[in-house]
Amino acid sequence: MTSFSTGRSLPLPPGRFGLPLIGESISYLQEPARFIGQRQKQHGAVFKTHLFGRPTIVLIGADATRFLFTNESQRFEMTNTTSFETLLGANSIGVKTGTAHQKLRKHLFKSFEPRALADYAKTMEQLTHRYLHKWEKMKTFTWYPELKKYTLDIACRLFIGVDNAANENLEKVYEAWSNGLLSIPIRFPLSKFARAVRAREQLLVQFDQLIVQRQKQPIAHRDVLGILLQAQDEEGNRLSIEDVKDNVLAMLVAGHETLTSALTSFCLLLAQHPQVWQTARLEQAKIGHAQLLTPECLKQMTYLELVLKEVLRMLPPVVRSGSRKVLKESEFAGYRIPQGWDVFYQIQETHQDENVYAQSQQFDPQRFAPESTQHRQKVGSYIPFGGGIRECLGKEFARLEMKLFAVLLIRDYEWEILPGQNLERLVLPFSRPRDGLKVKFWRREG
Repeated sequence: MTSFSTGRSLPLPPGRFGLPLIGESISYLQEPARFIGQRQKQHGAVFKTHLFGRPTIVLIGADATRFLFTNESQRFEMTNTTSFETLLGANSIGVKTGTAHQKLRKHLFKSFEPRALADYAKTMEQLTHRYLHKWEKMKTFTWYPELKKYTLDIACRLFIGVDNAANENLEKVYEAWSNGLLSIPIRFPLSKFARAVRAREQLLVQFDQLIVQRQKQPIAHRDVLGILLQAQDEEGNRLSIEDVKDNVLAMLVAGHETLTSALTSFCLLLAQHPQVWQTARLEQAKIGHAQLLTPECLKQMTYLELVLKEVLRMLPPVVRSGSRKVLKESEFAGYRIPQGWDVFYQIQETHQDENVYAQSQQFDPQRFAPESTQHRQKVGSYIPFGGGIRECLGKEFARLEMKLFAVLLIRDYEWEILPGQNLERLVLPFSRPRDGLKVKFWRREG
């Protein structure tokens, strides 16, 4: 399957480069899912294209993801657009590569250790109740933007200690910054990118003020910012202030945008599959409502775990990986992967592989049950959090927030999808229904 003693006799993957300079970028941006689907049908699980000024190879399937994960840093290295790199910052985990990435990752992981997650759960529960009561009063609303406020509030409270962020100026500044991550890096005063650069500067000023407070009271705050300011590696080294600021910013986008997508998908899929909803609710009735929702308590909810896993398989928040630059020419599946090209893998299509997931378009949590043969799927076939050395650092944080939200929601509330809306998926930058999921919402009787 894979070889590294490549020769020029090997063919390039099938595909085309499109127009001069722009390649196939416009077609891709207009309808990413259709673009990938058509080329996968025509060429198979490996094909070439030309996106954003770069010759690119697209990989689909478990074999392809394993190939990339096992050769990360030796033969492939993360690469980012100018906009993404500028707005995240040079010290961000999303930008670092090689040894620097691994050292930084060890520091940041301290924010997501079991002890920290147990502390976070209490705050998550409080804020979830606050939003559920708010939605009960609203009765009808569009859920995606509401969930963006909810996840931003949780992220800001737990990461930087700021409460009620969604109702403050911080939300507007954050939105201006995040909207520029995939923008064209042109610094005209009114361009999306220029506004994002200014917003980044404003956010960093706020972080500086918060850091001064933490340095005066280092023990008083058990949020991510406080943990990172005190964290040391085995040799006693601490993160620089610039490291901390850039990575808190990276965590905000990772712990906010993707969770908004995942929770919206959960609400949508449960409403569309009432039998799954009922089974999840019966599990809650058996467990009872008296226990505190600690991580240990949540582990008892095995059916809900299957549901959430299937939600992330069916509708992963991020449908493709970030691009990697090919450092050394390689071979995969009989094709040459030239040095200097870009390569990325598709998450959505890998999750729809019929050789792994029978009836992959069907929402079926039982496919992940211990007795199911699909439970023992091929390594690399289930990748909602990516994989390898760049697997999502906060995946246990995300799973905790998803599960806690789901428990409190299905125990006490009902909702239905309002008619006359477009639920077609938009997938860039994060997966979501086109009309945002308009619902009617109310508290259960009894």
